[in-house]
Amino acid sequence: MSMTRARAARRIAAAAAYGGGGIGLLGGATLGVLVAEVHLARRRVGVSDEEPPRADGRYGAAFGRRRGARPVLLAFLGDSTAAGQGVYRPRQTPGALLASGLAAVAERPVDLRNVAQSGAQSDDLDRQVTLLLDEEGLRPDVAVIMIGANDVTHRVPPAASVRCLSDAVARLREAGTEVVVGTCPDLGTIEPVQQPLRWLARRMSRQLAAAQTIAVLDRGGRTVSLGSLLGPEFEANPRELFGPDNYHPSAEGYATAAMAVLPTLSAALGLWPAEEERPDVRRDEGYLPVAKAAAQAAGQGGTEVAPAGPTGGRGPWALLKHRRRRRVAAESEANSDGSDGSGGTGGSAGTAGSESAKPAVGERG
Repeated sequence: MSMTRARAARRIAAAAAYGGGGIGLLGGATLGVLVAEVHLARRRVGVSDEEPPRADGRYGAAFGRRRGARPVLLAFLGDSTAAGQGVYRPRQTPGALLASGLAAVAERPVDLRNVAQSGAQSDDLDRQVTLLLDEEGLRPDVAVIMIGANDVTHRVPPAASVRCLSDAVARLREAGTEVVVGTCPDLGTIEPVQQPLRWLARRMSRQLAAAQTIAVLDRGGRTVSLGSLLGPEFEANPRELFGPDNYHPSAEGYATAAMAVLPTLSAALGLWPAEEERPDVRRDEGYLPVAKAAAQAAGQGGTEVAPAGPTGGRGPWALLKHRRRRRVAAESEANSDGSDGSGGTGGSAGTAGSESAKPAVGERG
């Protein structure tokens, strides 16, 4: 299955690179069934029209007061998942969770700027990147992009979707910004969705996620597979990890996502321990051809794929890692710290579990 997914991902990524209109993944009859099932699913999924909470602001400000360190600029782009749709408090959004966690790891304040838009498809990334880079003096140190679900549900040609993401990553990298992309989540985990739509949604989501990884690595970024929104716990506990609309993640779901993305975000900034950057064969990590690594990651949530130097053989290679999850918390002063007035909080991430600002290692279950 992973080899088939790898071939499909290569075709989609190649079509994106060379301006193709897209790869037809479904036949006409199958597509008709899919469309009918989509209409049924939309009636059963109670998507909320409420605006997600704004979480922009400074996190971990206490570190700046003690050390005088320059804040890390963290940008968030993408769709409703990146915006935090489905929760009601700013600190529950993925941007706030990752800003708090990153502040604890870096022991520096983190300024969060979130330009994600609910309902966005990949073609909206150009506008979002422009919004970020046009702000005077704002050049994010690192950007997180979560995109792809709406491309699948709106039948955007996968090659067109990947091309828009690739262009956005290229613009950010040219501006000196490290980029981490949370690839298309597995839409087959949405609880009200029935077969055959569930199987088709899963297949399309994973093919798009794999193709996204190939394109992002080609532009110098890293990816984390959101998969079934980060591992078997999402399918095992849908009532807890989906929000009230049965479509977007709950606070617990976003905390699970943040826990999986934080190590990659930290590694992109050179903040993760050097020994953690070496592949661990006991956890099936290693150097693989990019397409094969992308296909494997698409089927296993929480898996990181990062660019790798030449390791022999032909074609580009990638480092596949199943990061240990680390629970982080800011020190008590940072935890009690308020916002700078723009909506952020200084509280710890929902992944908090340690008592110091240093992350504590915890093996993934």
